[in-house]
Amino acid sequence: MTGVTPVLDIGGTHVTAALVDHATWRTLPGSRYRLDLDAHGTAEHVLGTIASALSTLGPLVGQRAAVAIPGPFDYPRGVGDFAGVDKLGALRGIDVGAALMRRLGSPPVAFTFLNDAASFGLGEMRTGALAGRRRGVALTLGTGIGSAFVADGAVLGEGPGVPPDGRVDLLRIDGRPLEQVVSRRAILALYRRLSGYDGADVAEVAALARTGDQAALCALRGPVAALGRALGPWLTRFEAEVVVLGGGIAGAFDLIEEPLRGALARTNPALRSVSVVRSADQQQSVEVGAAWYARADP
Repeated sequence: MTGVTPVLDIGGTHVTAALVDHATWRTLPGSRYRLDLDAHGTAEHVLGTIASALSTLGPLVGQRAAVAIPGPFDYPRGVGDFAGVDKLGALRGIDVGAALMRRLGSPPVAFTFLNDAASFGLGEMRTGALAGRRRGVALTLGTGIGSAFVADGAVLGEGPGVPPDGRVDLLRIDGRPLEQVVSRRAILALYRRLSGYDGADVAEVAALARTGDQAALCALRGPVAALGRALGPWLTRFEAEVVVLGGGIAGAFDLIEEPLRGALARTNPALRSVSVVRSADQQQSVEVGAAWYARADP
């Protein structure tokens, strides 16, 4: 099929396949297909699930497929790393592109791999909250923190105001790694300490917070305030115009927007002018960003 790019979005719990239309830079209606994925499964399970999702897009002969996948990953080589993380460990050292080629009846001519947060940032730049903006930051808040510092249409890994490799998860706050303070696991652990109740997920904690549960409110607001304190100096130097949020924690945007904005402003009152928004469609942004990147890949 001409005029489209096949895309895979590989996460810790799912893999999604879709076709992105180059004419509109939108996901082609009816093309998206999602499968559950056990990120702790064997390499055969993980690769088989990914290949099954990709095969729903039809014959891919002559096309370049885009793959958005979390790190650590050797993106130019398409080889898994995943050292020190609790997901997709079975892909460590595996040439993912070659392994998928062997499992597909009509494989694409090549794969282009890109970090999933970078894909999200590029998609938001193309059709989302960062469109028409010179400089902005995209954050995914969930099992960890993904980040993309976007300037003039590109994701930056270095430069003024950009953390090492563009990774907010490498920052520290109050002597601790930021992900130990702002993540699904950290929020649930904090809620458990404050309430004695073992919340099932962040969505449940958010629902309780909306009823006035003070422990739930603190469990959400404290971590995002810490995020604001850690991020503020970088946003100042980067001269960000917009911060766009995705990920499961962003589902509580009505509860976390104010404490995040307040913490940013306390680091620098000028940051009150920075727009903080929730992505209107994170899944589409990831797909569009990956396709856009692959289209430019020689």
